[in-house]
Amino acid sequence: MKVMVFVKATQESENAAPPSPEMMAAMGRYNEALIAAGILKDHVLGGLKPTRFAKRVHFAGKNRTVTDGPFTETKELVAGFWLWEVKSIEEAVEWVKKCPNPMPRDSDIDIRPLFSLDELEDWKKGGG
Repeated sequence: MKVMVFVKATQESENAAPPSPEMMAAMGRYNEALIAAGILKDHVLGGLKPTRFAKRVHFAGKNRTVTDGPFTETKELVAGFWLWEVKSIEEAVEWVKKCPNPMPRDSDIDIRPLFSLDELEDWKKGGG
């Protein structure tokens, strides 16, 4: 199963506070372990830039409204991500528990399973 693992933003990540050399080294070791286990499929090494560099496009029928960042609700923002292939969501949870805290304060990481094409087809037909 493929999962997208999201590192949630904090005020520090939105302020572009650089990670400490110790954090960079710890995350490097963690990513190497994910690669060695054959789990890591894709990621952003440096994380995502703060939302002050971002744009948000809102869809309302045929209308599109573009809003410039920054976006204030950090609990809803993503600072980085990994794409993993694991045997189960439980395996993904176990790997996330091994992750060094990616932020200098309390933080969250979300794990979201991806639909396979078969699952998506079944879901579209009302079976999922």
